[in-house]
Amino acid sequence: MDNSTDALGSRKVEAAFTHVPIEILVSVGRARPIVRDLLQLEEGSVLLLDKRVEDMVELYVGDRLIGMGVLEVGESGEQQGQLCVRLVDVNDLGPSGL
Repeated sequence: MDNSTDALGSRKVEAAFTHVPIEILVSVGRARPIVRDLLQLEEGSVLLLDKRVEDMVELYVGDRLIGMGVLEVGESGEQQGQLCVRLVDVNDLGPSGL
């Protein structure tokens, strides 16, 4: 098999993976209640987070931080009223970065 055939096969495999869905976790903050308070939680309880509404959120794929963003509410089309994240900083997602 020559190099051109290897390259073609490699591109086909790479192209197939570009259509695989992934899950991105958006971390808006953490709560650190003591166990007693956790056991008393009920519907309507409020957990205080370590961040404010205007603070940036973290975006993760698995345990890898891939970027930072800010929360917004979609204003038009399908996004209207939908909670969204506007990316502010994206980490290197190349082969060595992810």
